[in-house]
Amino acid sequence: MSSTVRPWPALWALVVGFFMILVDTTIVSVANPAIMRGLETDIDAVIWVTSAYLLTYAAPLLVTGRLGDRFGPKPVYLTGLTVFTVASAACGLSTSIGMLIAARAVQGLGAALMTPQTMAVITRLFPPDSRGKAMSLWGAVAGVATLVGPILGGVLVDGLGWEWIFFVNVPVGVVAFVLAWRLVPRLDTRPHRFDVVGVVLSAVGMFLLVFGIQEGESYDWGLIGGWLPVWGLVGGGVLVLAVFVWHQGRMRGEPLLPLRLFRDRNFALANGAISALGFTVTSMSLPLVFYYQLVLGFSPTRSALMLAPMAVMTLVLSPVIGRRVDTANPRTIALAGMLLQAVALVWFTFWLTPDADRWVRLLLPSALLGVANACLWAPISSTATRNLPRELAGAGSGVFNTTRQIGSVLGSAAIAGLIQARLVAELGPQATGSTSAAEAAGTLPEAIAGGFSDAMAQSLLLPAGIAVVGAVVVAFFAAPQRAGADARVHVGR
Repeated sequence: MSSTVRPWPALWALVVGFFMILVDTTIVSVANPAIMRGLETDIDAVIWVTSAYLLTYAAPLLVTGRLGDRFGPKPVYLTGLTVFTVASAACGLSTSIGMLIAARAVQGLGAALMTPQTMAVITRLFPPDSRGKAMSLWGAVAGVATLVGPILGGVLVDGLGWEWIFFVNVPVGVVAFVLAWRLVPRLDTRPHRFDVVGVVLSAVGMFLLVFGIQEGESYDWGLIGGWLPVWGLVGGGVLVLAVFVWHQGRMRGEPLLPLRLFRDRNFALANGAISALGFTVTSMSLPLVFYYQLVLGFSPTRSALMLAPMAVMTLVLSPVIGRRVDTANPRTIALAGMLLQAVALVWFTFWLTPDADRWVRLLLPSALLGVANACLWAPISSTATRNLPRELAGAGSGVFNTTRQIGSVLGSAAIAGLIQARLVAELGPQATGSTSAAEAAGTLPEAIAGGFSDAMAQSLLLPAGIAVVGAVVVAFFAAPQRAGADARVHVGR
């Protein structure tokens, strides 16, 4: 391969696949009622269609970032893209909820192979003082994809059926494979030893934590199977993850989680901020979509279009914000974004009522969320990667994407548990059965519409609170040093 590298075509090729896998983190939310009807299941089971994907996406990210360093970002990305595309076809062909959840778990593994490679390529091809524009593209893709997912899902569900939210990935995956094969260069590799114990500890800890949080309300936070306490699962998950961190600190050689990365203040804080962002973006869509479809009676397409102002504002403003990131302090921009996100979510809670005639006003907080998202992805990502040494590009991007996905996994699990708890509080102990039947039928009796609306509104206070926590984290970002840096790119043959 020629040593002449064209960073922008390579990045554009990678973000096609990156866009596809991020769309799949939210596209299922609008299709949940249709999946429930088609596969004859309930809300507790259908939420695992999203959680299984997010869990198998998050758990391997630490090691898949290292795989990019060891074998090169390009072959690892192409392998992940192949796995993801084949699993997407399997999702569409699923005839039971168990089969769909299993296929989604395989999809998550493919996504885990792909994601760290995009940030690793940015870190290795773009010098620090010009990464803002590259990160603005990465951020715009991340922000728009997570918001476009429900819109695209609504159109496909209404027009072709829920299966097509997965079938559509097949032609996109083929195109993304060809683009990456032709445009992404082979970068230098370096040998790595992989921490198998660390992989097992992180995966087990995440599973226990997520399963306990998500399924706790189903078991009334009591015993699972008559002997296993739900809180024991959650506590066990936290304990296993603590052992994982302790293990990483004691490792000699190459730990899965290089704790020395966190000596850089901005890297450490940016990881906390992106985790909060992943939590809010993933958790906010579920109560909104259920409210639009079951209370207001909107079709999947119409309910998804209620989120369109978010996508439009993010798409329009992200390039502007990206240019500012290279010249202004990212802290100021990201702080404004976090606070606007919290304000928009609280704004929603006042207007989620059974009054179907006043739905237009809900477009206003949706637009404000778009402004907030445009102010978040690029500034946080640029802050995280600015000081990363190139030999740790894969590890650093793996850690960063892992914390983002952990936020998403916990957001999905926590909002599911909170929705169930608030439905019980507003509608009584029989809430789950009555609302599941209504959800499967696509209708909600007028007698419980008010309580259901209140439950959805109250659930949105959780992501709003996490956005405030994110704002506190961002407030401690250190101003970047604008000194020039070595911009050489090492290209393998």
